[in-house]
Amino acid sequence: MRASNVSYLVKKGITSVWKNFVMSFASFSILLVSLFQISLTVLVMMNVNIVLGNVEDTNQVIVYIKDGVSASTVEHIGDVLHSNADLTDIEFVSKDEAMVEFTEKLGEYAELMDYLESNPMPEAYKVRVTDVEKIRPIVAAIETLEGVEDVRTSYEFADALVNIRNTFSVIIIAVLLTLVLVSIVIISNTIRTSVFARRSEITIMKYVGATNGFIKLPFFVEGMFVGILAGVAAWGLSWFIYDSVFSLFTGNFTLWEMIGFFNLIPFDAVNWTVLAINCGAGALLGAVGTVISMGKYLKV
Repeated sequence: MRASNVSYLVKKGITSVWKNFVMSFASFSILLVSLFQISLTVLVMMNVNIVLGNVEDTNQVIVYIKDGVSASTVEHIGDVLHSNADLTDIEFVSKDEAMVEFTEKLGEYAELMDYLESNPMPEAYKVRVTDVEKIRPIVAAIETLEGVEDVRTSYEFADALVNIRNTFSVIIIAVLLTLVLVSIVIISNTIRTSVFARRSEITIMKYVGATNGFIKLPFFVEGMFVGILAGVAAWGLSWFIYDSVFSLFTGNFTLWEMIGFFNLIPFDAVNWTVLAINCGAGALLGAVGTVISMGKYLKV
């Protein structure tokens, strides 16, 4: 096909959007809603993963050291903890520091500690596990170290986080697949109606010797163009809605920070990525949906 023919067919495809405005608008609306829902679902998924990660960071492991062990043993335990890439925020707590912390927790009963003849608090290391799914094997390994008296952590909390994250991932994947499948079905039916309205035009072109490629290209361009327009509109709508909701979680930072809602992704950080994905997905769905829907009308 000559370049002049391609140029003509591309222009024809774009102008067909305005000539068949009603059906083009129907396709545009369906694509807009579909892409908007998919965009928000992905953004929510990204932020929920961040929130779950923030909550995971509150799951602390405390390594208690036996009384009477040498300073070199305590230092060796610390070296082993620091060498583990799955551990972070490693903090050594001396006996005196542990006593101060415990006394502060007693509040008005702190004076009871004055009757103790010696400091009964053990030395300890406080650490955080970067991935709660690994917490059990990590704790088991730490318990085997010489000089370690006990390792305390909340397995119930860790297991609950793992279950929540896994369940959420399954739900999000199911929602995304459902949205994509429903979108493809609705878009195909909408486009099929548009193509049906122009079946006479397609039949005439076939009778005068036009090839399938020559007939498909304007429809292909039309579907792609509508998809890109829908992608841009979905991007703008996602930006407006997302920023409105995002401001709710940043308005009272202290309150939301307590339950893990911090370090959320601002839309500006993914602005152009969302635009590119929306336009690309819209163009692909619109173009492919158009070509598939007009298949039977090419059999003349």
